[in-house]
Amino acid sequence: MSTQDGEMSATLHHRPRSPLEDEDLLPEILLRLPPQPSSLPRASAVCKRWRRLVSDRGFLRRYRRHHRRSPPLLGFFRNDLRGISYTPAMEAPDLVPADRFSVHLHDAGCRFRLLSCRHGLVLISHSLRNQVLVWDPVTGDQHRIAAPLGFDMNSITMDGAVLRAAGDAHHFQVVLVSYKQEDEQAIVSIYLSETGGWSDLISTLVPGEAMDYEGMPAVLVGHSIYWLLPGDDISVILEVDLHSQILAVIQVPTNMFAKGQFLMVMRAEGCSLGILSLSEFTAESWKRNINSDGVASWVLGQTIELDKLLPLSSDKTSYISMLAYAEENNVAFLRTVAGIFMVQLESLQFSKLPESNNAIVCYPFESVYAAGIGGAM
Repeated sequence: MSTQDGEMSATLHHRPRSPLEDEDLLPEILLRLPPQPSSLPRASAVCKRWRRLVSDRGFLRRYRRHHRRSPPLLGFFRNDLRGISYTPAMEAPDLVPADRFSVHLHDAGCRFRLLSCRHGLVLISHSLRNQVLVWDPVTGDQHRIAAPLGFDMNSITMDGAVLRAAGDAHHFQVVLVSYKQEDEQAIVSIYLSETGGWSDLISTLVPGEAMDYEGMPAVLVGHSIYWLLPGDDISVILEVDLHSQILAVIQVPTNMFAKGQFLMVMRAEGCSLGILSLSEFTAESWKRNINSDGVASWVLGQTIELDKLLPLSSDKTSYISMLAYAEENNVAFLRTVAGIFMVQLESLQFSKLPESNNAIVCYPFESVYAAGIGGAM
């Protein structure tokens, strides 16, 4: 062999390995695939090695945890005549069919009500058994939890929220709110799955008028849960600080909004509390600022002319209402005569759901799901 041939052979022999050949590095690369439902099925079709990696339950748990703060908006749940149903919001190949997320509630004659969707979990009240059900539609896991002492879910007006503990894929928290209008009180208890118990009851005064109407689902901003309690003449926001377990009532300034406006709490820029208001065809986003002296004020951000943004014909613009807010994707669900639209509030990109329905309130489902990869994650 010539010297030149020997050098070429040595070069080929010492060719650096591709990152895709590195058994340690490849999972880290695949972990960073976009969290769309089609990403891992497509990767699994590359070769047997890739399929083995992305089908591993440990990898799937890491994948969900890695994308926990940027989950896709898969669709929404709602109560209807059939019970609790799911409507997909994405298009093929990322569409997750409705039958993939059907909850089997076998207690005939019992009343079930949706309370919350967050971090891939769904919270359902089971009033006749005085329980709540925490359901993971992706894995199918269900946890039935007896209501805290002092909560009679069959006779009270209530709200609820569910969330996973920060950075923990296994444990979750449940927040239940009982409204006692005659006493003008909101009473809260917080459940921690890690301890398996409820906190002591905590309460605060709330104007009775603000408890007259059912509001939108809660919004998580930082380490606090917020509910808007709308009234005809006064509206307030109930804040539950999950760290300190302290309740607060935030007054919504009456001079900011006209009577009859739709209001919805949202995440504003910088992970601050915000309000989205809707009057006829104009939506406005407001941000709550707190200065160094602790004085709060509301600042107007974006104004959106919905009749100019959405493809509504002149005879179909008589009515727009807000259905829900998807906090991780910053998307508002709007119902019109022409159908339900999802509007991303930063980019103003929008899409129309393929089916129209008569939902009054819907619960957006934001989660990581890999269809067809060795079963549910």
